[in-house]
Amino acid sequence: MSIEPAFLPGLCSVTFRSIDAEQVIALAVEAGARGIEWCSTVHVPPGHLATAMRIAAQCRDAGLDLPSYGTYVRAGADDEQQDMGAALDTAAALGAPNVRVWAGRQGSGVAGEADRARVADAIRAYAALAAASGITLSIEYHRATLTDTLTSTLDLLRRIDHPNCYAYWQPEPGTPLESAAAELRALGSDLSHLHVFHWQAGGARRPLEEAEAYWRRLVRVPGRDSRFALPRYAFSEFVRNDDPDQFRRDFKVLVRLLDPRIAERGDD
Repeated sequence: MSIEPAFLPGLCSVTFRSIDAEQVIALAVEAGARGIEWCSTVHVPPGHLATAMRIAAQCRDAGLDLPSYGTYVRAGADDEQQDMGAALDTAAALGAPNVRVWAGRQGSGVAGEADRARVADAIRAYAALAAASGITLSIEYHRATLTDTLTSTLDLLRRIDHPNCYAYWQPEPGTPLESAAAELRALGSDLSHLHVFHWQAGGARRPLEEAEAYWRRLVRVPGRDSRFALPRYAFSEFVRNDDPDQFRRDFKVLVRLLDPRIAERGDD
């Protein structure tokens, strides 16, 4: 009997800002991706519903899922430029069941109580709007936002307190393995998708194969039990030099990492 992996292999289209959607789809199919997270800054801008429907049809024809719409909506930001309503309309046109948003524009070290409350209130409202459209909401896990540390992320999720709100996860470059695994365990059932890459602490991008043992341990930590009812993805993101050939090599590693037959053997 075949075993479905805890995470499916996917691609973030933002990895290839300089190529068009058709080329992204071709790369994803060639590499063996199961789905694409389309970004809102390049390939599928908010409110461009015809573009979203065209790309959705191309993905369906290619056998690709559309598990998430990766927006840059900044919850609670005074100068927010991307309307959540347009983002949800675009996700619906894509057929994407999840929308990614960001937890403001300030890191946890500088945000005050009023800032935290404003971001939490905005995300709670977003989660309710998304739920009304049958779409889940996930918060990007990222530096210079209120999800820049595990403690701040857990505090934000507690403040939001909405069943339709989840969190992505990705490591801060240079995070030791045990610390990264502890973050994933702590997020627990709130975890939706992963962004997978290998960057050094200074920001230099490296081949994923150099971190294969690191990531093999991490993709096992969350297990298959989650309140997130949709298929969860490990999305390849930001390869070295934005090089399609590097992506092809990295994605072979990602598929190998997620293969449950390899996971069962316990190879590191």
